[in-house]
Amino acid sequence: MLSYRHAFHAGNHADVLKHCVLVQLLRYLNQKDKPYWFIDTHAGAGAYKLDSDYAKKNAEFEEGISRLWRHEIARSGDVDLPAALADYVDQVKRLNTAPDGKLRHYPGSPLIAHQLARPDDRLRLFELHSTDVGLLERNFRDDARQVAIRQADGFIEIKSVLPPPPRRGLTLIDPSYEDKQDYVRVIGALKEGISRFTTGMFMVWYPLIQLGTALQLPEKLHKLHNKWLDVSLTVHAPAADGFGMHGSGLFIVNPPWTLAGTMAAVMPKLVELLGQDTAAGFKISNSD
Repeated sequence: MLSYRHAFHAGNHADVLKHCVLVQLLRYLNQKDKPYWFIDTHAGAGAYKLDSDYAKKNAEFEEGISRLWRHEIARSGDVDLPAALADYVDQVKRLNTAPDGKLRHYPGSPLIAHQLARPDDRLRLFELHSTDVGLLERNFRDDARQVAIRQADGFIEIKSVLPPPPRRGLTLIDPSYEDKQDYVRVIGALKEGISRFTTGMFMVWYPLIQLGTALQLPEKLHKLHNKWLDVSLTVHAPAADGFGMHGSGLFIVNPPWTLAGTMAAVMPKLVELLGQDTAAGFKISNSD
């Protein structure tokens, strides 16, 4: 929906899970010299100010990245985070270099991908919201060679960039799901993407909410490919009235073979740091 702005939610628990996994997928692609494309169907603004009115309205980052940030400070450099989680936090640190060590900025998926991209890798970013696409263009105004931005519906445009010329790539499908049609469109976009780029990596983010279409989505995703990993994080019990997001999940097609083990080490720590009640937990399942 065009009313949706990710700035209200930047750095929340869902971003922590999503971006921790994103870093690992990009690290895996970086292991080979051959270039790749990163494709983001719902790119947002690319980066966010956590002291902005948008971010401070609900201050969702306080229950997300801020908990990891405070944990690091409390440890005084004696980091006990799993390596993959520490790697993600390091990507956030690259935007927060002030001597006082305060957390003021949060990188969206496009900026994380750009930070990890090599010179020959490419980013293809789609965003429909006119304000956010303007901010996205401003954030990448100095790198038109590597980054291409289009104000367009990423669900539709995914077919325009797949398969990527180097035949290596990661596609992130990350809608807001404020429009219930997004649940249907995610399935369609992923089916289209897989049909065009069978060997490509795809990552779909989905919310954990008490809604029939949301509850059915993971099972439907599992049927689309024969090689996948599904990881979800619950941070608190569902609300009694059934409203609100109590966690989120990621469905990855063609995941690195090491990812399941990596997330098995990461998820207990995320539950420890981000859990808000005794219902907090995680699930990891795969096609094997």
